[in-house]
Parts: sequence; C-alpha cells; structure tokens
Amino acid sequence: MSYKSIIVNLAVDADPAPIVKLAVELAGRFGAHLIGLAAADVPPLVATGDGMVYEGEVMQVQRTEIEKRLAELRGEFERLVPDLISSEWGQEICSPTRFLSVSARAADLIVTGGEEGENVFRAVDIGSLALGTGRPVFVAASNVEHILAKTVLVAWKDTREARRAVADALPFLAKATEVVVATMDTDHDGSIHNSLADVAVYLEHHGIKARTEMLAGEADGDRLVAFARSIHADLIVSGAYGHSRLREWAFGGVTRALIQESGIHRLMSY
Repeated sequence: MSYKSIIVNLAVDADPAPIVKLAVELAGRFGAHLIGLAAADVPPLVATGDGMVYEGEVMQVQRTEIEKRLAELRGEFERLVPDLISSEWGQEICSPTRFLSVSARAADLIVTGGEEGENVFRAVDIGSLALGTGRPVFVAASNVEHILAKTVLVAWKDTREARRAVADALPFLAKATEVVVATMDTDHDGSIHNSLADVAVYLEHHGIKARTEMLAGEADGDRLVAFARSIHADLIVSGAYGHSRLREWAFGGVTRALIQESGIHRLMSY
C-alpha cells in the first residue's frame, strides 16, 4: 500500500511555503500525484444588533479579495512544486472544510496545517474534516517544512477508528525506524494486552516491527503527547473521536488534545 494521490490544503491566512514544501516531500517519498487546493467563503447576509446587514457591495469586495488571495496561493503552489512532481491545482469560493471534504474522493491522503482559526469561512475545521472525508488526515506541525517520521507513535484503542488509522498509516509505518504502539491501561482485565499483541502481529505481517507500551491511568491527551515527546516521536497516528464527538468537544478528550497539539505531526482517521 502507498499514497498515490495527495491533497494539500493551502489556508488563505497562512504562509503557504511550509505546508507546500512538506507536501512536495511526501509526494516525492511515495511517488504520488499532488493536488493543491485552497478555498474561502464570503459570510452570508447577517443582521447586526442595530439592524445593519452586509450589503451586496461589501460582499463583492470580500469576494474580490478572496479571488486575489486564491490566485496568489496558486502562484506560490506552482512556484514551489518542482516539475518532477506531478501536480494540479483547484480553488473555490466556498467553505474550505466542505471543499476539502468533497475533493477527498480523488485522494489517498489529505495534508493540512493545524491552524484552525475561529473563522469557519476561511479556516478548516480539522475535526469535521477527519469525520467527513473518509480519508486519513495528516495534520502538520506548525510551520514545519519536513517530515522524517522515523519514530511513529500509534495511539491505540480497540475501536473501529483506531483500526482504520493503523491501516491508513501503513505507508508511514513501513518507512519508520521505530514504531511504538501505546495505549492507556483502563480495563485491568488483560483485554488491552491482547489487543496490543494483535496489532503488533498485524504490523509484523506487513513487515513492520513494533514494540508495545502500556500507559497507566485513564485516557488523557496530555499524557499521550508527553509520552510521544519522551520517545522523540515525530508522528502520532490515532483514530478520531473514539467517544461521541459532542463529548470530545465539550470535555476535551484525546482527539481534541491531539488537534490542539502543534509541535508534532499527526495522522487521524475516522
């Protein structure tokens, strides 16, 4: 298994160079076709407290500004992608999350930066992206232009999402120097040990040698990230939203902690 088509999202309010350079590196590593995408939308007509609304002229100015920015991003993408990498470009004036979700049907992997922002008309909602695309989402560490993925941490929990993530991450795991499969010990009944052993055997069948780790205590995103740093992991693989999404967003959770982590690359599947 390999990634043969990779989408890279260029956020309209971020420097495109780091994420494009990282995506180019991935496309070269896996021999993949690279698709650059960018999108932003004009907020709809909204009444304010004193009865004012966005007027058509104001909306047209915003649309023109977006079109200008998308043209700039296309120019940067085409400048940064070398001729030896097969590539194409796409842009839309619409929700960036929706545009990526629809475009995901043409790719094996989606690459995006981790800067969510508060403006849903200009920034990707990573949680919704992971939930809605049906493709693994690679969330790059902030302003990092390279990925080694020499030490990969698999955040394991015996759920459909985690199983999907392990399978989706096989191209990375196969090229890693060290793979660590870790889980939180919450059941104390031996079932976790069995599931870890099964994952190690599954990876071995793919020619990947992995060691397993039990982390004491309840599932906690900060503890998981601290462990990742302790082993110098440069990629964390995880399923997204092992509990209900409402609970994850309301109370934090491992997934939310991973989305907010900006210093380590992450790959999430749902």
